[in-house]
Amino acid sequence: MRSSLAALSTIGFLAAFLAQAVAHHGWSWTEDGFFELEGTIAEIYVGNPHATLDIDVEAEVWRVDLAPPSRTIAAGFEEGTASVGDTITAIGHRSLDQNERRMKAVRIIVDGNTYDVYPGRVPSN
Repeated sequence: MRSSLAALSTIGFLAAFLAQAVAHHGWSWTEDGFFELEGTIAEIYVGNPHATLDIDVEAEVWRVDLAPPSRTIAAGFEEGTASVGDTITAIGHRSLDQNERRMKAVRIIVDGNTYDVYPGRVPSN
């Protein structure tokens, strides 16, 4: 009986953990159409679970989620590639919650250099 309860408890924990991971790393929280954001970099983080940028757009700070660190670095964007204050364009998908200043970028452009962190999702135009 104890082993059955322990197994059920473990399964429940794993299911909750996986559901959270999928929700956090998936695209279900974003709009379908592409969204473009231009501003200046206020903060840079290249680490787990994914890289992020805070972008100042007309005195409002937006959180821009990039890919996991290995994928972001493979795209050429790593620590030292950009600096706070650099001008940036982020292209991707905005949060479904219109009150949330957040997006998930597939491409970022910093000082004329393009980084496709999700090359398979980049708009074709």
